[in-house]
Amino acid sequence: RNGARTLDARTTFFYLSTDLDSTLTSDAHGVGSKSSFLATDSTGAYLDGAKSYTVTLPPEVPAAEGWSMVAYDPQTRSMLQAPGTPRPSVVSSSPGLVQNLDGSTTIYFGPEPPAGREGNWIQTVRGKGWFLVLRLGGPLKAWFSGQWRPGEAILNP
Repeated sequence: RNGARTLDARTTFFYLSTDLDSTLTSDAHGVGSKSSFLATDSTGAYLDGAKSYTVTLPPEVPAAEGWSMVAYDPQTRSMLQAPGTPRPSVVSSSPGLVQNLDGSTTIYFGPEPPAGREGNWIQTVRGKGWFLVLRLGGPLKAWFSGQWRPGEAILNP
C-alpha cells in the first residue's frame, strides 16, 4: 500500500499456494481473488482429519465471480488426498450445494459425509492434519471493509 511492499502477505501465500499474483495484495474491488486460510478450530486446536467440523459462510458472500473452499495437506501444501474424492473442495457452483434457510452456507469437514449434505462436504483423512483456504473470486467491498467474515471451524461432537 502507498508504495510499500507487502512481503509478509506475499511470503505467506507463496508458501501456501506458490503464487505471487499481484491481486493477492491488491485492494481492487471485483477483480482478481483474495484468499484466507484457516488451520485451527474455534478453540485454537489444529484441524484434525479424524474429527468433524463445520464452517458457515454468512449470506451474500462478497465474491463477484464465486468462491471456493479447499482442504490442503500441511506437509505437501497440495490438495488433501482423500480416498474416493477427486478434489477436496466445495465451490459456489458445486452441484448439490445446499444453502441454509437464512442464505448462509454451511460446509462440513470430516472423514464421513453428513446425511443429506453430501454436496456441502469436504472429506478429510484420519491421522492427518489439514488446513483450509477460502478463495473469493472478484472480492467486493464487504470483504475489504470487514463487514463480511466467514465463520470459524466449529468442532462437532
